[in-house]
Amino acid sequence: MYKAPRRKRVLVVEDEVAIQQVLCFFLKHEDFEVLAVSGGQEAIRVIPEFAPHLIILDLMMRPVSGWDVLHWLRDNRLTPRIPVLVVSALVHLEEQMQGFEEGAIEYITKPTQPSIIVERVHTLLSLSAEERAMLQHKRIDEQRKTLKRLHTTQPDEFVY
Repeated sequence: MYKAPRRKRVLVVEDEVAIQQVLCFFLKHEDFEVLAVSGGQEAIRVIPEFAPHLIILDLMMRPVSGWDVLHWLRDNRLTPRIPVLVVSALVHLEEQMQGFEEGAIEYITKPTQPSIIVERVHTLLSLSAEERAMLQHKRIDEQRKTLKRLHTTQPDEFVY
């Protein structure tokens, strides 16, 4: 008997209802199984049961932040490792670097088009675990190089 492959599960962790609803709409339209929660505490509670293939994570939430979720994921070493796509209003390179170092595989700053996020979800889920690890290391290296270049510019240089 033919058994259809299960849909990929995506957990959306976002406290802004409008953003959460739009992301869910676009992901469901692309045939993902989607669960949305409004905070880090809820995310930590549902991750083991929902077993998402990917997490879209906002960082600035209260009382349990996205940073706390990243720490929980790292401390609990779930296998297979769940890729995390951070979508955050934190735009500073240092914060992005920290996001990668804490375990995010990709970091997109708000505001952005939902279609870009969905495309990134497709791309990340098409990669093997090894390819995702290589991508994460590449992002960390890129951020380090950019930060180093910004901190070593000459006074008369223009950096954009």
